[in-house]
Parts: sequence; structure tokens; C-alpha cells
Amino acid sequence: MHSSTSNSDLEFTRAIPAVPWKAVVATVALLTLAATAAWEIHARAAGYAPSLNDTPDLWAQQRAAVQPDSIVLLGTSRMLFDADLDVLEKSLGQRPVQLALVGSSPFPILADLAADRSFHGTVIVDIVPAMFLAPPGSPPFETSQKALNRKRDWNYSQQWGHRLGMLLEEHVAFLKQEDLTLGQLLKRLPIPDRANAQIGPALPPYFYTIDRERRGRMFEETAVIGSPLQQRVAHGWLPLFTLPPPPSFIPADKFREMMGQAAEQRFKDTARHVVALRARGAKVVFVRLPVDPILIDKEEKMIPLAAGWDRLVAENGVPAINFADHPELTTFVLPEWSHLSAPDSVEFTRRLAPHLQGALAREDRRIAQISGPAAAGSP
Repeated sequence: MHSSTSNSDLEFTRAIPAVPWKAVVATVALLTLAATAAWEIHARAAGYAPSLNDTPDLWAQQRAAVQPDSIVLLGTSRMLFDADLDVLEKSLGQRPVQLALVGSSPFPILADLAADRSFHGTVIVDIVPAMFLAPPGSPPFETSQKALNRKRDWNYSQQWGHRLGMLLEEHVAFLKQEDLTLGQLLKRLPIPDRANAQIGPALPPYFYTIDRERRGRMFEETAVIGSPLQQRVAHGWLPLFTLPPPPSFIPADKFREMMGQAAEQRFKDTARHVVALRARGAKVVFVRLPVDPILIDKEEKMIPLAAGWDRLVAENGVPAINFADHPELTTFVLPEWSHLSAPDSVEFTRRLAPHLQGALAREDRRIAQISGPAAAGSP
């Protein structure tokens, strides 16, 4: 028996309320604009200013700018803050590409350059032993790995999104991914940790600007000793440079053995990558940038200088510049113990430049000695 219900009886009609839609749209738009403006005013009152976010996209853009003969800067935030690109360009004859990353180990990026057979330029590596030797899976290692992953998988949608994002970030202060996203704001709620919870220390607040070349500049307020921002940033480093307790699910002796094996492998891998770079005619220089004695003590407890810096320099045989060995590089006040202020970064780079020139001249002589016999025997 056929159903008597027709298709027309099953049709659904949505009733549209009879409201003044133009007025509703205008009201929503005005409220959104007012809320956005209020949040922007609040962000600026709290000390934020328009600046780019140092995203993996921004890093990938700079990595794509590396040419076969480029000068490349690797390292932690100390290289990002302390190296002035204008001064380096004037003294070295070529504008460097800034690939240093905040809170990172430069080792994965060094390995990436070593694997790039087209690259035969210059690599200047900022060495903070505890960061450089950080094992795979650690936050410093993963920070660099995240940037490299974006370089390898950077699709057109992400590239165009990045370009649009930069246009907004350069004019809007509240677009701060490390401080003012909902997730970051929720972390500030005063909720006590559970008993025995192993939660890492909080990162210092936003205290610098960065441009499209990834030149980092400390806020003026951060450089004022005793200011609230300077105090927050300075005291934020102490827990970050303190060794966390070993995991409770691994015996202490086994954990020490694992960490020792990881460090030994890092020394071997570093030597292998440096050899690969120098075999192609690339020049490699290690630098140790200024740090306050307060943090030096913390760093020494994590990895002594002799076991980290000295060993890396000795085993790789590259020119090395330790700021502590040169009086003219030790006279700067580091406002928050780990980085130079914007004006001091310019002066420091001027004083560092002659040492870099000498180190690169030694590398040039090494290359000439290697290529000389081959060149002499060629037809």
C-alpha cells in the first residue's frame, strides 16, 4: 500500500524572525570593534607594543633566505639579542641570516646545515652548553625541531597566512602568542598544583621585539634595573637554569647513565657535522656570549664549562671566542642577567667584530692549506 504522505509534507521551513537585521549587524559590529579596541588599549597599558611573533613561520622564512655562501647565526636567545646585524654586515662584508631561537638547542639546525650539500658559507654558533647538549625530546631540542619541521613542510596556505599575520602583528599589540592567547592567560590563574606534580617553571614574560629579519631587541623597561618587568624577567631565569629532579619512574643511576650516553652521542654527532661543513669549505666559529655571574653559577652546576664549552672547542678544532677571555667584552651590565640591552648589543657587536674577523681569517687560512696542494696539482 503506498503512503499518502507526499514529499511536500516532509519539507521543513525555517521561520526567520521579523527583526531589524541591519541594526543587529551594526550593533554586533560596534560591540566587536569596541571590545577589540578595549583589549588593545589594555594590552598597551600593560606594556605590550606591536611586534612580530617569533613563530616557526618567521624562522622558516629566514631559513629559506640562506644562500650557499651565507653567514648564518645559530644559537639561543643570547645570539638573537646580542648580535647586531648592521654592525656584522659592515665588519664582515655580508649581512648575516639570523637563525637563533629563544630557549633552543642550536644542534638540530647545525645538523640541518651540515646536511644541506649546497651550503658552504659561514656558521657562527652561540654555545650555551646546557642548551646545546640538551637531549632529543627536551624543550630546547624540540624548539629547534619544530622550526625545522615547518621549514620542511611549509605549504602555500601557511606562507600566505604568515604574510597576513605579519601585517596585523606589526600594528596590533595584543597579538602576542606567548602571553595573550586564551591558553596562556588561563595558565596565570592562581590554581595550586597537585601534590608531587612535576610541572616546569614558568617562562619569563614578553620583553622584546623582533623584526622581519628576526633581530631581537630588549624593551627599554626591561633594561631599567629595579623595574617590575626587569625583576620578573631576571628572577624568571633562576628556576629555568636549575636542574629538575630526575623522573621518579627511572632509577637515579640509570637516568644518569642515559643522560651521559646522550651527551656523548651529541659530542660525536657535533664533530661529524662540523667535519662535513668544513670539508665543503664552510667556516665554523663557536662563540660564548655574555652572561651574568649569577647565571654562570647555575649553568656550571648543570654542565661545567670544562665539560661542555672546553670540550666542544677542543674536539672540533674550530676558532672559538669566549667573552670571558677578553676584558673589552666583559664590561657590560646584563639587566636581566642573560641578555644585553638594545644599545649595548650594538656596542658589544662592534667589540666582538675584530675577534670574529680574526677567527674567520684563521678559517680562510685552513681552507687555503687544504685547497692549495689540490689547486697546485690541477692542470
